[in-house]
Parts: sequence; structure tokens; C-alpha cells
Amino acid sequence: MTQDRLAAQAGISKPYLSNIETGKAKNPPSDGVVVALQKALGFQSEELVKLAHLARTPADVRDEHELLTAQVNKLRSVLKELLSRGGDSQPLVAGLNALACEVQGQEAFKTLSAGLAIPLVNKAGAGYPRRFTDLDFPSGVAEDYVRCLDVHDAQAFAARVVGDDMEPQYRPGDIVVFSPNTPARNGDDCFVRLDGDGGTTFKRFYRDQESTVRLQPLNSKYPAESHPREKITGLWPAVLRIERLR
Repeated sequence: MTQDRLAAQAGISKPYLSNIETGKAKNPPSDGVVVALQKALGFQSEELVKLAHLARTPADVRDEHELLTAQVNKLRSVLKELLSRGGDSQPLVAGLNALACEVQGQEAFKTLSAGLAIPLVNKAGAGYPRRFTDLDFPSGVAEDYVRCLDVHDAQAFAARVVGDDMEPQYRPGDIVVFSPNTPARNGDDCFVRLDGDGGTTFKRFYRDQESTVRLQPLNSKYPAESHPREKITGLWPAVLRIERLR
């Protein structure tokens, strides 16, 4: 459809339509204009209007709406699972009691949370951040966020895997979520911060001796690194991996 035809059907000028398309319109189009565009473009009733309203909504309100929507969807899936068990009423009653506890703000059923918007601290192919010190992540500090179900550490962060030294378990571009408030265990895969200008890295962590730490790549092509324990200034275990399947 040409701009001339669409503008005529929507009852607006072609320059104004062009400004809407390119984001140069000084004010968002009114609901009347959006409804006319919706009709001319063949959207379902109110579909384009809802999108326009969402685009005008402040980011913090959108984030809250997204979180609440995710929580409701998860609650629905849990209820559907409980109800599908049919005659076995004991799990159903227990599940509904747990839901009630969650609604009342108690801690008994944390798994129903939709999770956190977790900051992604690097871009694919850009390496790991060298001066990674702030785990509080004030609003806007990260370039992107990923929302992860069942991750409850308020200081959790995510990073894209860079390089092939953690293959085959982790491939370049996979997103790994790390939990600073989860104690690192021997053999955990960890995001590691080194003092001085050592920067950060992602390796499997071992305590070889009381005073020495070994950082082991999973790819046999690369040698292990040994560091004095005092050189490790941050050690945060991986708790979740998001991978591309195709």
C-alpha cells in the first residue's frame, strides 16, 4: 500500500503519515487517527490502539505491567496443572494453599514469581567487562535485560559467552546468569573478577590448594590458569543458561 493511498483512507496528510512512520511526529497520533490507520491496515479491532497506548506508557509502568502479566500467566499454568490432576484432591488442596500464601505475601511459594529483569553486562563478541565492580545496577546502567523465571537474587546479572574456551557445554552467544549471593562450590562454572588489570573471565573454578585457585576451561585446546586466592576479587557461580537451539 502506498503512502498516498493509506493517508487518503485514514483521512490524514501524506507528510503527517510519513512523520508517524519515521517517528518525527512531535506528538503521538490521536486515538482517532490510530483507529483510522487500524481500519485501513486491516488490524483486528483495538489491536493497533492498544499498541499505541503501550508505546506512550512510561518505561517503569511498562516494566511493572510486563512483570504482573508474567506472574498471572505463571499462576494460570500452575492452576491448570493442579486442576488436571482430577480426582487426587490432596495435591490440589496443597497447591491452592501455597497459592494463597503467595497472594498474602508470604514466603512459602517463591517458585511462582515471574523472576527478575536481570541486567546483561556485555554484548556478544565484545568480550567481558574489564572493570566490573558494581553489582547494584541502578536503572539504565545495563545495555539490555533478560527476564528469568525463578531467579530471585536481586544482584543477579547475565553475560553472553565470548569465545570457545567453555565449549562444548557453553557456546559463543549463550546467555549465562550468575548469582553473587549463591556461594561458589568447588567445580562450579563461575564469572570471575581478577584484581589489578586482570579483568573478568568465565571458567570452571577449583580450589587446588589453600592458597591457589585453578580456573579451568572446558575446551581441552586451552590450558588452565592458576592464581593466588587473593588475586580473585569476585567469584559468582552460574545458575542458569539460555542457549540458542537453531
